[in-house]
Amino acid sequence: MAVQSDPVRAQAPGPSNTDGAVPGDSLSGPRRSGPGLLSRFAPYALLAPAMLATLTLLLWPLVNTFVLSLQNLNKRQLIQHLTEWTGFSNYTDQLTSADFWHTTERSVVFTAINVVLIMVGGTLVGLLLNRLGSKMRLTLGVGLILAWAMPFVAQSTVYLWLFDSRYGVVNWGLDKLGWHSMATYNWTGNQASTFFVIILLIVWGSIPFVAFNMYAGLTTIPTELYEAARMDGAGAFKIFSSVIYPSLKPFFLGTTFLEIIWVFKSFTQVYTIDGGGPERSTETMPVYSFVEGIGNQHFGVGSAIAILTMVMLALAMVPYFRVILKQEDEL
Repeated sequence: MAVQSDPVRAQAPGPSNTDGAVPGDSLSGPRRSGPGLLSRFAPYALLAPAMLATLTLLLWPLVNTFVLSLQNLNKRQLIQHLTEWTGFSNYTDQLTSADFWHTTERSVVFTAINVVLIMVGGTLVGLLLNRLGSKMRLTLGVGLILAWAMPFVAQSTVYLWLFDSRYGVVNWGLDKLGWHSMATYNWTGNQASTFFVIILLIVWGSIPFVAFNMYAGLTTIPTELYEAARMDGAGAFKIFSSVIYPSLKPFFLGTTFLEIIWVFKSFTQVYTIDGGGPERSTETMPVYSFVEGIGNQHFGVGSAIAILTMVMLALAMVPYFRVILKQEDEL
């Protein structure tokens, strides 16, 4: 009698599958080794609107300014819609002009004095914020924010009132203190006193930024470092040079170069105090460009001065970028 075989055939035991996947399952196949095309280009697609806005708002005006700097564009050409290309003659005229180099030297000295005062004053105020109690810190912080948030034109107007020769509070106060010759002193009558008012205005408006950044940086330094320095007998100056400055060196470096840019290109404060006077003796590079381009209606010359100013700022930033790249290589 024949034995009928079972319709369900026994399967031989195969190799164990630790993942629990069926041998024929597609999930057990090789996985993708890298991201897909869409995921690779997604960051660039997200950055595209910002890059487009940057090119439109920054690069396009820069290109137009450079094009104007290559032309002889005065009032006559502007009215008659004439285009007179002069090549780089506007640049050569300025680079061989004594007025241009005197203004450049004045701008560099003006920037250096302001940046030193801003960094020293902002650092001291930041250290003070770190030492004060919560209520006094809040009071001082509100005052700093109000000074920082005030528009430049409003700041300049307030300082013009303060230093007015007839009704200014400064002259009145000096007169009451015994300096009677200062009762009607004209603060914008000479170069030195005019620059004094401008520098005081810029430093007053810039210290809050440095102070808040300094205070934020101080909160990141562990208290154990201060305690260890005090146990070693370090004073206030030694703590600053051995603990605070090494810990906040990137802050000091970045903030200093930011202040160099902001002060060098400051226009509103310088122009609204006395328009670059008296007799153009307080003109800085932005004011010089404006007076030549808009005031004297030499638009090509003003554009060339503006381009040269940007080149100076770019050269000033070279040491900063070298330090940044060096720090990235060390990480």
